[in-house]
Amino acid sequence: MSLDNLRDLYQQVILERYKKPRYRGQTEPIDRRQRGHNPSCGDTIELTVKLNPTGDRVEDVRFQGEGCAIAMASADLMAEAIRGRSIAEALEMVERFQQMMQGKVEFPQELRKLNVMQGVSQFPVRIKCATLSWHTLKAALEAVIPEPVGFVSNE
Repeated sequence: MSLDNLRDLYQQVILERYKKPRYRGQTEPIDRRQRGHNPSCGDTIELTVKLNPTGDRVEDVRFQGEGCAIAMASADLMAEAIRGRSIAEALEMVERFQQMMQGKVEFPQELRKLNVMQGVSQFPVRIKCATLSWHTLKAALEAVIPEPVGFVSNE
């Protein structure tokens, strides 16, 4: 795929997910809740997570918040990709996403939608917007208590 086509696809996906997010809201019930904030841009997000009965698999992820198109689109794509994953798989995906933003890896074919976010790496100041929801998810999944103590910052 040419660089121009990739850039067009990146912009199209970002705008589509920003304007019509599929995973906005709160899970029911809420097994984990975490807030995240990107001071550089002002993005604020609150993730809620519903786990399976044994607590080792993510059944649903929803988000609320305000921010730029990149932050909100990334949160929506993340929520879709994480559903049904074990906590260990979800945490591995967080790490892979962060590595992708550094240009080190890509996601496999079945998660190729996430690779669209690579376009953000062309704008280093916007990487924090794209990774905010992923940092927030990591904090939520690693939390010992289900409710957040404060905001997670990606600074």
